[in-house]
Amino acid sequence: MKSARVKTLLAGVFLQAVTQGVLFAQTTPAMSQLQAAPPNAPAAATALTVVPADNAWILISSALVLMMTAPGLILFYGGLVRGKNVLGTMMHSLILMAMVSVLWMVFGYSMSFGDGNAFIGNPMQYWMLNGVGGVPNGDYAPTIPHQSFMLFQMMFAIITPALISGAIAERMKFKAFLLFTFLWMVVVYFPICHMVWGKGGLMNYALGGKIPVLDFAGGTVVHISSGISALVCAFVLGKRMGYPREPMPPHNVVYSLIGTGLLWVGWFGFNAGSALNAGKLATSTFAATHFSAVGAALSWTFIEWLSKGKPSVLGAASGMVAGLATITPASGFVTVPMAFCIGLTGGVVCYYAVTKVKARFAYDDSLDVFGVHCVGSVVGMLLLGLAANAGVNEAIASVSIDGHKLSCVGSIAQFVAQFKGVLITLAWSALASMVILKIVQASVGLRVEEDEESLGLDLSQHGESAYND
Repeated sequence: MKSARVKTLLAGVFLQAVTQGVLFAQTTPAMSQLQAAPPNAPAAATALTVVPADNAWILISSALVLMMTAPGLILFYGGLVRGKNVLGTMMHSLILMAMVSVLWMVFGYSMSFGDGNAFIGNPMQYWMLNGVGGVPNGDYAPTIPHQSFMLFQMMFAIITPALISGAIAERMKFKAFLLFTFLWMVVVYFPICHMVWGKGGLMNYALGGKIPVLDFAGGTVVHISSGISALVCAFVLGKRMGYPREPMPPHNVVYSLIGTGLLWVGWFGFNAGSALNAGKLATSTFAATHFSAVGAALSWTFIEWLSKGKPSVLGAASGMVAGLATITPASGFVTVPMAFCIGLTGGVVCYYAVTKVKARFAYDDSLDVFGVHCVGSVVGMLLLGLAANAGVNEAIASVSIDGHKLSCVGSIAQFVAQFKGVLITLAWSALASMVILKIVQASVGLRVEEDEESLGLDLSQHGESAYND
């Protein structure tokens, strides 16, 4: 019975997405073209001509972002859990590389980047990637094939729900995880991606949006959406058996450190690739990304040293990831010294979020997704509102919204716009995640049985063990 109900539910969600997409395509007025180029598009490009150097950089960046999921996130998360759950945790990231890719091909890309209204694109416009080929799409990237842009954005879609898996590690049913991810991508990721980066999206100031929110590489789309959803999952699922009374140390910190290094390297594709060309903006973004990670690693390490008497290796690694998450939205808009300062701030704030806030509210976010990714990117989004520099990205100097000229350089007005973007993302993601979890609970159940959790998810969910004598 439950299986039939799940199939009916999935069919209903799919039909709803298609119906809404057709409706949007029929009712949405034509989006006005703004005079300023998108912040992550080549400012000098005027013709739809493929530039081989740009295309090569985007393809390399796409591979780097995919590497962040596997083996980067697989090793980082896999090393942090107990040995009996390492394969189950790794499987979360591994299976999403396949599952999300299929969703992206069928209708996800179209829902994210197709024409539509302020909240969602038409899922039928690029259905099965129809029309996504070698000719550039001038709205998004005029010097690379449309297909290259699609591939690059797909890698972001893959890693975002994989981040959430860190909060539900060691206790969620595998089939519940798959159903949750499917619904979450349709209801949360695709709409937010469209709102921030899609043509006509509510927060895409350069392509017909109403709120001038700056987010260069996914502070809202990736980190805040996944981080707040992870927190909701942690509260709804409840704590792991024995937490926090029993010690639950990482089973292999070496895995996590290797994963950290792969994440850092891959993040250059994540951020610098978002320039969508091989020009000076990519170089500036690359540098900002690196020095923010440096700043956060140092600030987290020293504050932990002062607080606990010893600097931990895992703490330094967590600081590095926090710095990368913090600079993501600001990477293409701020100078290198400002990026370093943003990283320093992010390291401190995320440290207290992971240690003090988590203890105060007694939730079991297993691998600190909320404290690192959501909190870090909120910090980055807000500081960007004060620090955005037209000398780094000239596209923000003068933009037009509803025929009115305005500037998106650092100011109180831009801080307020960034704050609105953060609130919209938090509210949309949290409320939707809560509803989705209730649907999953009613359909297939959320959590494994106590004896299965005690045995470990490797054996209870996948019938295998990572370590066999």
